Amino acid sequence: LYGSNYWTKHPTVPIAQLNYMINLDMVGRLDSAHTLAVNGVGTSPAWKELEHVTLGGMDLRTTESGIGPSDHSAFYMVDVPAIHFFTGTHEDYHKPGDDAEKLNYEGMLEVARFIESLVTDLSDNGKLAFTKTKEDTAATPRFTVTLGVVPDYMYDGKGMRIDGITEGKPASQAGLKPGDVVVRMGQVEVNDMMGYMKALSLFQKGQTTTVVVLRGGEEVESEVTF
Repeated sequence: LYGSNYWTKHPTVPIAQLNYMINLDMVGRLDSAHTLAVNGVGTSPAWKELEHVTLGGMDLRTTESGIGPSDHSAFYMVDVPAIHFFTGTHEDYHKPGDDAEKLNYEGMLEVARFIESLVTDLSDNGKLAFTKTKEDTAATPRFTVTLGVVPDYMYDGKGMRIDGITEGKPASQAGLKPGDVVVRMGQVEVNDMMGYMKALSLFQKGQTTTVVVLRGGEEVESEVTF
């Protein structure tokens, strides 16, 4: 994130010369359902070309916003159409155990061919039009505490599903587990990732609150101290 933010502030070529930006951030763990998240499709009407790219039978999960936790956001902020491809988090995320033999190399090739097909389809479109999306930096909540979880960014149901737990952090100490779906923090309902971030922004280090999760179809309430 630091690199993309710095480059867009100190570009080596004029920003106006950029057509679009494609961000491949974690595409090494394509699952058996060929699920591929594509974030930022609202940053240009041209991304509708995704609908015509069927190579590999990808199950696309799209979001509109140009704002997200990856490098495409910096380009969106300088009015460059930008999308982010992502095959989801996993239990080795940000851990030493994320070794080469765990990568899905055939899946990576599928993703590469999919994007190649998209770029080919866009090659006759000229310069892509840029569009602002509904969420902007003013709407993105800022928070000073962490629950110590890896969210499941592929989850599209109600709440925020936990994909991984960091040992020693509040979620671990409270007994939360991977697969739990956070639906409430304190008095705040958590309907999606943005709701989760807004809930976190209400708490300060040292505060204690309750977290309600869905586990096996039942609500489980735990006390969490940040």
